[in-house]
Order: sequence, then C-alpha cells, then structure tokens
Amino acid sequence: MEDPTEQSLWRPLHELLARMDGEIGRIYTDRAIQGLKPTYVRELLQLHLKGPMTITELADAIGRTHSALSQKVAAMRAAGLVRTVPGADARSKQVTLTAKSRKLVELLAAEWRATEEALAELEAELPYPMSQVVSDVEEALAKKSFHDRIAEKLR
Repeated sequence: MEDPTEQSLWRPLHELLARMDGEIGRIYTDRAIQGLKPTYVRELLQLHLKGPMTITELADAIGRTHSALSQKVAAMRAAGLVRTVPGADARSKQVTLTAKSRKLVELLAAEWRATEEALAELEAELPYPMSQVVSDVEEALAKKSFHDRIAEKLR
C-alpha cells in the first residue's frame, strides 16, 4: 500500500494556519507571557466581556462543542489563565478569569485588533482574499456537505 498522506490538498492549509498562529504566539513570547496560546484569546476575551460563564455558555458564545471547550478550559486552567468553580448544579462548572489573565485582556484585545488589521493588509496583497475563499467554500458546502462529498468517494 502506498502512503495516501504523501499527497494532500488539505495539509498546506493546516500548515499555513499553524504558522500564522505560531507568529501570533511569538507576540506573547516577545512579552514573556507564559502559557498563552492564540487559540485561547477569544475565550479569554469573552470571559472578560461577559463575566463568568459555564463551559456550556462559553461553548455557545463561541460556537464550539461542550466537549471541545471542556478540554480547552482544562488546558487554560493548567496554564493559570482561568479557574473553575462549581456551578449552580453539581454537573456544571463556572469558568472565571484569573488575576494573570485579567492583567492580559487589554493586550489580548489590542493583539486581536492588530491581527485583524494585519490580515486585511495581507488580503489586499492577494489576488483572491482569504475571506472570500472561506465564503465561497461555505457556499459550496451549503449545497453539498463535506461529509457527503467524502462519503460519496468511499462508495
């Protein structure tokens, strides 16, 4: 059997996004911020703006699954960025910012805005903006899901 992973249309996109996230991560490293990942910023800003939330509320606020957010909250807790306390019932946990992350929120908001500005600048250099690619892919997937496309190829 040949290695099917040798050929990939998908991998360059993943690698590009990982490199860009790595560049954002360097902003934190430059400022000696430990444990902060670019993938935590949206959640931290939501907690700052909306106050403590359950994992379910936070997942809903950013459009992710409870399971995915539960894992991310555990990682952010290990990094000292959030803490969890029992929620209204025994099954829920309330997520709050720590003193460490509260000190960072102004920088995180500024970094978010700067990242958006840098992306707009990058898009202006491209013949076909990334945001248009995303819109076009979403439109095509609305007509036929990615699942259906893959399942069709497996028949």
